[in-house]
Amino acid sequence: MGVLESGRENAIGLPEVGSHLCLPGMMIGTDDGGGVGIRGTLRQRQLARALRRLREEAGLSLEEAAPRLDWSTSKLGRIETAQQGVDVHGVRSMLDLYNVGGAQWTEIIELTREARKRDTWHTYGRSGQGYVGLETDAVVVHNYQLTYVPGLLQTEDYMRTLFRNSRRRPTDAEIDRDVQARLRRQRRLTEEPRLELVAIMDESALRRPVGGVEVMRAQLQQVVARAALPSVCLQVLPVSLGVHAGLDGSFTVLGFGDPDEPEIAYLEHTVNALHLHKEAEVNVCKLVFDQLRSEALSPRDSTALIERLAADL
Repeated sequence: MGVLESGRENAIGLPEVGSHLCLPGMMIGTDDGGGVGIRGTLRQRQLARALRRLREEAGLSLEEAAPRLDWSTSKLGRIETAQQGVDVHGVRSMLDLYNVGGAQWTEIIELTREARKRDTWHTYGRSGQGYVGLETDAVVVHNYQLTYVPGLLQTEDYMRTLFRNSRRRPTDAEIDRDVQARLRRQRRLTEEPRLELVAIMDESALRRPVGGVEVMRAQLQQVVARAALPSVCLQVLPVSLGVHAGLDGSFTVLGFGDPDEPEIAYLEHTVNALHLHKEAEVNVCKLVFDQLRSEALSPRDSTALIERLAADL
């Protein structure tokens, strides 16, 4: 579904949220993109779960383990919930205390090194713990877009127009940085590890003139080309459908290919954005997405419609 960068999808390819989907109590910290962040990167969360499991298998409580590591209980608790990082030296002490050795010791140390690597998104002014970091870790993105072409399918001219007219009033340098960040994200549709994109668009997004006729024609042509990729499934909700469940706003559901890593839904509104992580809440978004997908044109008919729209420009 959508991606967090620096504004709404209507200006930068990110989702807007309808009030009935904006469930209470779902905000988890804040990221630097105006949204709500999930604690830690995928590797950091995997390490945190592994360390907690090893402590429990060793038969130690937080209160018993922490002083033996010369840490406070709260520090160990933060490490085990990915609220605080831990270096290799600290993890070695934990593994020694938990009597972990052999291949498992090597595996955990390697995971620690991976978790401590600094992501490269900071170069683009992005947080690795914000939406972009989540998308980087995801293996599949389900994106419903009501108002604009999904960010992962946009041309450079189309996205520049959206960025230039966003509520942030970005400088030229910021627009260049945001464009490069989005173009880099798009590479995952064709490069390994490949990201699977399942996208649904309202036909009105395809008819909205962004940047003039030439920009819009090129954008529609790119959508058709991207829809042919094996990693992309694209469907369009025709305007003839009338009222449908997606009129309240755009949203995204990300899957990580890890049974211990729950799916996360992303929704954005005018002031802020939310990441929803509780199963019941994510299921609301998934049910709406499945309903929209059942009402949308088939991928083949969707592509044919977009080709006709491009030819009519």
